[in-house]
Amino acid sequence: MKIQRIAGALGAELHGVDLTQPMSTDVQQAVRAALLEHLVIFFRDQHLSTEQFMRFAQAMGTPVEYPFVKGLDGFPCVIEVKKLEHEKNNFGGIWHSDTTYLEQPPMGSMLLAHEIPPYGGDTLFANQYLAWDTLSDTMKSLLHGLKGISSSAKADVSKTREDRLKTDGKEGAPKNYTHAHPLVRTHPETGRKALYVNVAHTSGIVGMTDEESAPLLKFLFEHQVKAEFTCRFVWRPHSLAFWDNRCTQHNPVNDYHGFKRVMHRITLAGDTPV
Repeated sequence: MKIQRIAGALGAELHGVDLTQPMSTDVQQAVRAALLEHLVIFFRDQHLSTEQFMRFAQAMGTPVEYPFVKGLDGFPCVIEVKKLEHEKNNFGGIWHSDTTYLEQPPMGSMLLAHEIPPYGGDTLFANQYLAWDTLSDTMKSLLHGLKGISSSAKADVSKTREDRLKTDGKEGAPKNYTHAHPLVRTHPETGRKALYVNVAHTSGIVGMTDEESAPLLKFLFEHQVKAEFTCRFVWRPHSLAFWDNRCTQHNPVNDYHGFKRVMHRITLAGDTPV
């Protein structure tokens, strides 16, 4: 297996791995180590059936269902992430870490490209270790011990789900999930601290009024996605991305109006942030 970094902050392409075949224990460990080191890893030219995609996910963790969108027939943990030619909003088209409004947000997510536009539709990723490390000691002291309130109903991110809920929404799903997590979490595998807020879901800070928390959150939202903390992935058909949700954020760029983009996504069970 060859590892090729794509940016200084995070991100690497893994070559020489055929995910259509079962992975040996050694390869599984090497892929997992690459994820922990590079935070998001990419594979090219992986012509995977849904069964093979699920097998890879199960080798990396425990797939879980997404709260709002129905899975594919026979594969409840695989959802279709798509934007159709006539739609204006792309699914999740805002900087975020996946489903932080759950008590146990996913440890990671996988996205497999099926149909991409002729241009555009790239995905940005941001390193939240760097976002934390580069804060001043005074700011770190201020944030230590504080908890952010995550909501699934923030207006900006809710809008990005509207088209999919109309066509693929789960019946009976709650309209809002809310949970509080530390503003800085300790990664359970690496022991490193990462900033754990995001503009899509973090709506406030426990114990603060909205007027008090708003300027602090605004600063953090802007700080954590500085260009030098990011990488950009250009999709091709059959490309696969696997990111660590505990220390990254991502943002799918919505710059391909009039074209169709179809991806399959699996999320993997995580733990309670501490």
